[in-house]
Amino acid sequence: MVSKSTKTLLAEYNRKRDFSKTGEPKGTPSPSTGKRIFIVQKHAASRLHWDFRLEIDGVLKSWAVTKGPSSDPDIKRLAVRTEDHPMAYAEFEGTIPKGEYGGGSVMLWDSGTWAPVPGKDASDVERGHLHFTLDGERMKGEWLLVRMKPRAGEKRENWLLRKVEDQHSLPGDTLVEQGLTSVLTGRSMAQIAGDPDAEHALEGKSGKAFAREMASAARHNRKTTPKRASARRSTPQHAPPPFRAPQLATLVDAVPAGNDWLHEIKFDGYRTMIATAADKVAVFTRSGKDWTDKFAPLARAIAELDLPACLIDGEIVAYDAQGNPDFSTLQGVLKRGHGAQAESDRLALHAFDLLHLNGDDLTGLPLIERKERLAALLQHAVPPIHVADHVIGLGEKLYRQMCDAGQEGIISKRIDSRYREGRGSNWVKVKCTRRQEFVIVGWTKSSARGRPFASIVLAQNEGGSLVYKGKVGTGFDEATLTDLAGRFARIERKTAPVEVARAEARGVSWITPKLVAEVAFAEFTADGHIRHGSFLGLRSDKPAREVAPERPEKLPAPEPGIAITNRDRVIFPDDGYTKGQLAEYYTALAPLMLPFLAQRPISLVRCPQGRAKKCFFQKHDSGSFGEEVHHVPIREKDGGVEDYLYVESSNGMLACVQMGTIEFHGWCSRSDEVEHPDRMIFDLDPDEGLDFGDVRQAALDIRARLADLGLASFAMLSGGKGVHVVVPLSRGHGWDAHKDFAKRFAEAMSVAEPDRFVATMSKAKRKGKIFIDWLRNQRGSTAIMPYAVRARAGAPVAVPISWKELPAIDSANIYTMSDAETLLERAQGKALAGWGMAEQQLPDI
Repeated sequence: MVSKSTKTLLAEYNRKRDFSKTGEPKGTPSPSTGKRIFIVQKHAASRLHWDFRLEIDGVLKSWAVTKGPSSDPDIKRLAVRTEDHPMAYAEFEGTIPKGEYGGGSVMLWDSGTWAPVPGKDASDVERGHLHFTLDGERMKGEWLLVRMKPRAGEKRENWLLRKVEDQHSLPGDTLVEQGLTSVLTGRSMAQIAGDPDAEHALEGKSGKAFAREMASAARHNRKTTPKRASARRSTPQHAPPPFRAPQLATLVDAVPAGNDWLHEIKFDGYRTMIATAADKVAVFTRSGKDWTDKFAPLARAIAELDLPACLIDGEIVAYDAQGNPDFSTLQGVLKRGHGAQAESDRLALHAFDLLHLNGDDLTGLPLIERKERLAALLQHAVPPIHVADHVIGLGEKLYRQMCDAGQEGIISKRIDSRYREGRGSNWVKVKCTRRQEFVIVGWTKSSARGRPFASIVLAQNEGGSLVYKGKVGTGFDEATLTDLAGRFARIERKTAPVEVARAEARGVSWITPKLVAEVAFAEFTADGHIRHGSFLGLRSDKPAREVAPERPEKLPAPEPGIAITNRDRVIFPDDGYTKGQLAEYYTALAPLMLPFLAQRPISLVRCPQGRAKKCFFQKHDSGSFGEEVHHVPIREKDGGVEDYLYVESSNGMLACVQMGTIEFHGWCSRSDEVEHPDRMIFDLDPDEGLDFGDVRQAALDIRARLADLGLASFAMLSGGKGVHVVVPLSRGHGWDAHKDFAKRFAEAMSVAEPDRFVATMSKAKRKGKIFIDWLRNQRGSTAIMPYAVRARAGAPVAVPISWKELPAIDSANIYTMSDAETLLERAQGKALAGWGMAEQQLPDI
């Protein structure tokens, strides 16, 4: 039965449209079969908005959401109720002719199914409160629609659309900022608007003729892409990367201090390498065993992310009754299998490193950049897939928190370290409790009825042979006792595989040393035996021959730093800032700068006598900067080759500061592939007669136009007068295409609004306008790097900001060199999560 209100609103839909001019379908009730559908259409009408539509009573109940849906539970979106739409509208994408109601481009932005939460009903919408779940390509989890109390004289019906806190929650406006292409065709709004075949006139058509026209429209949309596009990522061009041996942490006796280190929780689970590309997923143990079948639920969750070809390093865990990662619980889950998983048997992946992406080997990049790229890659991941958090500095505080919570400890990693197979001093671990791996070499009989054995006999490899380490008789439940007894029976032997005192060997049944146990214990005794040990579980991811003692080493001495001479020299005479203070700033901010600065050809602004004296640009080096500053040979326009500068570490940055550097400017490409740019910069340079409000609005408008083209962008205060709009890009295109796109985009903006914008450097033509400086995107050109200090009065800093912050900012130089602590703190907040990172191609327009 179709409700009276539905018929009324469909009549309103039909009344507003001239079906001789619009490609939209006529409105008649037509319920779908199976689950109810929902869609969201991004609609560039007189005002950009998102049309949120739920199937109820055979039609699409509709709300116009001006700013688009937000998956942040703290953000409530105004949703204005509009007329019901027919079900035939559910896959409409194209252009409504100008002059018609709702004229403009329409993108199918999301689609899927919906259902009321248990105990609720779709009819609740007429009572003004709908609590429901969505399963779309972008919108997922629990949501609320609540009708607002109308004000006097108000004709429209206002509602609020809000996300309910769950595992699908995302911070801020992530959904609309990153969801810039169609889930039907993969096109951007600009591509839809520019499609000459997007309009489908229905004049005089009804019945079968109308159906044929709709089929024609559908065929056209199918031809725009080879296959249905994913909202998250297009099908990758590369196969999953091969397994590579992991980097390992060395056990140390203290937490390293300083901002050269980041610190992560040490998870109590199985180390793993995830090799994936789209729906192809392989899960490897740290020794290279393929355990995809053992971790099948996680493999399916990863496949659903539709990731490009990549290799992810992480830890797979299971949680105990208190919600903490627990190795014994993980063992139990693996024994039970994953046929019919109980909630308590859910596995989770905590990803903490990214080694390969889209054919690029990332292991040579600084750790902090790899983690930033990982966060951007997995920004839409939801539990059971997590990106492991980290803190910069404050390692001792995190360690105490983990120990107080009964956790295993922390892992500390040098922020600028490269990924290297095996154990070293760049990754260290500090444990709260003693626990190690041991080889089981035998067992002792039990006098208790029904107990198959009393204890297990343990050893470790030392000096090429097994060395006896004692016995453990606790930590076994009934199922574990039975399981181990069965395993022991299959590998019994008559002789001891380890040299042991006669008293210790009495009553022992020996087994071939194949099984590896993880054991927690209080300490080693004077003769090297474990005291107060407790069995945690078997480790089948590591061969017995590799099990050796772990003895805490002294924390390695800090690597030699760069000596900063003349630290008291004042280099900012107006403010009194010294060379030493500048070095301290760059030491503190290195973790934030390196993801953008490292391995990028740079030009330095050097002011050896301070900013008020003679300053100059330098991009070449004869060797005077020292070994921490590297060289990359680059072909010049005249055919010759020159060595350009680049850095890889905080020491490299400090070497530049020692030589009088204040500013760091970088290319739009990396030193390993200088001919393939990976970011685009639009520098908004206002004429002297304009204020910052004009620049701010210009940045927001440029962001909107880039979004129309399917490009996510980010804002940065330049530290001078303007704003940089930063567009990260996947490598693959060359400088000619890069420069051409930037130029045409800037020129299109200036043609569209000639009173506001200009795309030429000519001073005469910039009067009262904003110059969209696209010239930063030429081969060899540079732009100021994020968090770099400017050689200007006040020592201002170029600072990344979120688009949400920008409207409240009234200057491009609100942060200075003295704000290092504030900048570190804000960079780790959710507003700047993933800033400057996105996997996206330069559009072909």
